[in-house]
Amino acid sequence: MPYEHLDIRDTQAWHMFIESEHLTQDASDRFKHYMEMLIEWNQKMNLTAITNQEDIINYHFKDSLALGHAINLSTIKVLADVGTGAGFPGIALKIAYPHMRIILIEVVQKKVRFLNAVIEQLGLTDIEVVPLDWLTFLRSTKYPVDLICARASLAPELLVAMFAPWSAYKKASLAYWAATSWEQSKEISMFLEKKVPYTVGTKNRDIVFFKKFPKKPKH
Repeated sequence: MPYEHLDIRDTQAWHMFIESEHLTQDASDRFKHYMEMLIEWNQKMNLTAITNQEDIINYHFKDSLALGHAINLSTIKVLADVGTGAGFPGIALKIAYPHMRIILIEVVQKKVRFLNAVIEQLGLTDIEVVPLDWLTFLRSTKYPVDLICARASLAPELLVAMFAPWSAYKKASLAYWAATSWEQSKEISMFLEKKVPYTVGTKNRDIVFFKKFPKKPKH
């Protein structure tokens, strides 16, 4: 069944999503097209365990856009999404905040194919897929990234490698989607900036922000 003919229902959840995020008609159309492609491709390959339309709206789209309620994204020029999977949060953020340049980091080839298809079909620009694992990305690239995001991908203990002295990304910030029960380990507590709580669907979560703080001078 081609995605153009899928029955995306005109639900209350859909209208609430469009209104609460203040989406333009263009963004709304792109989100609808994105959901159609996600459902269609997921019938052929396992992209996500979330396949119900209302759950896609809440636990993929709204959960991704929670970042824009936590910080002012108008100040972010380049955002990298680690282990983006089917494009969350990176593609969702690109649709809602088209001014940002988006770097999608994804090493699984079937997901890379899907991401490139979505980018083409939705007519998105200034967005690219980098098919590398996280550590290879850190060691071999030098994008001018302001913010790195990780949602349901790597643990922060691995992500904070971006703050290593040799990293080209040590001056960027990190946003990590976490359950409210999550507690930072001692090894990453030195990078913790703030936690911003939010609710999506029936779940309470936090977006946790990390950055490398300047060393205090020794007396």
